[in-house]
Amino acid sequence: MAEPVKIGISSCLLGEKVRYDGGHKHDRFITETVGHYFKFIGICPEVQCGLPTPREAMRLEGDPRAPRLVTRNSRIDLTEQVLHWCLGKVKEPEFGELCGFIFKKKSPSCGPFQVKVYTPGTLAGSGRGLFADAVARHFPLLPVEDEERLYDTAIMENFIARVFAYRRMRDSRRN
Repeated sequence: MAEPVKIGISSCLLGEKVRYDGGHKHDRFITETVGHYFKFIGICPEVQCGLPTPREAMRLEGDPRAPRLVTRNSRIDLTEQVLHWCLGKVKEPEFGELCGFIFKKKSPSCGPFQVKVYTPGTLAGSGRGLFADAVARHFPLLPVEDEERLYDTAIMENFIARVFAYRRMRDSRRN
């Protein structure tokens, strides 16, 4: 029997209580619909890099092309801690087994598209969360989506097709 197709997913979408407020964002549509096709590998960069749950809310600040991850009230810059973990994670052999990733929309660590980046007192633009950016840079062909876009049937079908195509490409390179 063929090995199941593994895709990464933000742990909060699986119902794991890893969010800054101690909660989760379990998405039953993702787990019960998209989950029929794949084996999910939950990842939370904030918790896995050593931050507690609950924790102070964070946001991206500075240059949208190279934003900093800063706590909202105490103004602690966590960029280096999170980036160090992210860059190590994407180089793990197990991570290379993933054939796609579903990220949490708008997350400063996991948001793959249109994450708000601030400068003092104003919105500077948008970018990607630190982990989503590390994944996209290390695996530029890896299919990625945020959970909300997958509610669009055409986008969901396209994502599933891209994941299976990526798996075939990866397997053919190995052989």
